[in-house]
Amino acid sequence: MQTNTSSLQFDVKPNANPMPEAERLEAFKNLGFGTLFSDHMAIIRWSKGKGWHSAEIKAREAFAMDPAASVLHYAQAIFEGMKAYRTADGRAVLFRPDENARRFNDSARRLALPELPEADFLAAVEQLVRTDAKWIPSGEGSLYLRPFMFASESFLGVRPSTEVIFSVIASPVGPYFKGGAKPVNIWVSEKYTRAAPGGTGDVKCAGNYAASLVAQAEAYANGCDQVVFLDAAEHRWVEELGGMNVFFVMDDGSIVTPPLGGSILPGITRKSLIELAREQGLNVREEPYAFDQWQADVASGRLKEAFACGTAAVVAAIGSVKFSTGEFVINNRENGPVTTRLREALTSIQRGATNDSHGWVRELAGI
Repeated sequence: MQTNTSSLQFDVKPNANPMPEAERLEAFKNLGFGTLFSDHMAIIRWSKGKGWHSAEIKAREAFAMDPAASVLHYAQAIFEGMKAYRTADGRAVLFRPDENARRFNDSARRLALPELPEADFLAAVEQLVRTDAKWIPSGEGSLYLRPFMFASESFLGVRPSTEVIFSVIASPVGPYFKGGAKPVNIWVSEKYTRAAPGGTGDVKCAGNYAASLVAQAEAYANGCDQVVFLDAAEHRWVEELGGMNVFFVMDDGSIVTPPLGGSILPGITRKSLIELAREQGLNVREEPYAFDQWQADVASGRLKEAFACGTAAVVAAIGSVKFSTGEFVINNRENGPVTTRLREALTSIQRGATNDSHGWVRELAGI
């Protein structure tokens, strides 16, 4: 069993008014995504000269925010997305949380925020899950965990904040896309770009997602579930969706995914799927893939499947693709065989249904 070596001691203050058990169980019957929250939250504070301090688990509540708080003016904020699962034999597990801890600090460095020791990140996540263990759904549900950090100093000046708050909240969730594991429709953004070289595309900062919302709204207006962005320089190369990486399955069984190069988020699900695909004998190529090539490969039959992936949606097949002057269909009826096989391989590890030979699953003993 893996253990933490956090130097922080968490002051656990039980919520005096938790959600009534009957109400919680009723809510579990129809879980959406990100609308229901557990009873507690984790908080650690940081200040220049003092470092990280005042770690606690407390009742989930609103932050008291000064109107001059730095984050409200200069968007110095980052986050992660991860999940806790309840296995069929009743264990509580996390999937590759060490990768989230490392990526969180990559984001912190890019946004001029203080790095949080990985052991403290993991301790905060685990302590919250232990405190709110009853909020982990069984079956197909999971407990979505949102660690985040933001600049809390009150000042109006363009410089890194000298006060920061790190927190973790938890939300029991069902499928990210309504209707479960079925193909989704994608809108190609030809007007807006998500990121550019030298920017923040390869970290999880709040501003990336704020900039993507107008394109996502455009996708909804055109009857699509998600938006896919092209590169900022040529508006030709496929990069990623608003919150997911993308893969293309060819007729020879090989898989293509856009390479990491500073403008694409290094997804943990992406990384895991590449390894699982190669273990299954599939040739995975990380190389640029043009939008016009995507259209041509669908028309010729060379491209057989396409799918997006991320913590929230796990693996989602792409059924059709719309853009300003047309549309093409890959498979609107069902998930393809490679997509299905990779999704099952990943989720069976995440949920403890198969042996974890990679050491990806972190068990939280005693809950």
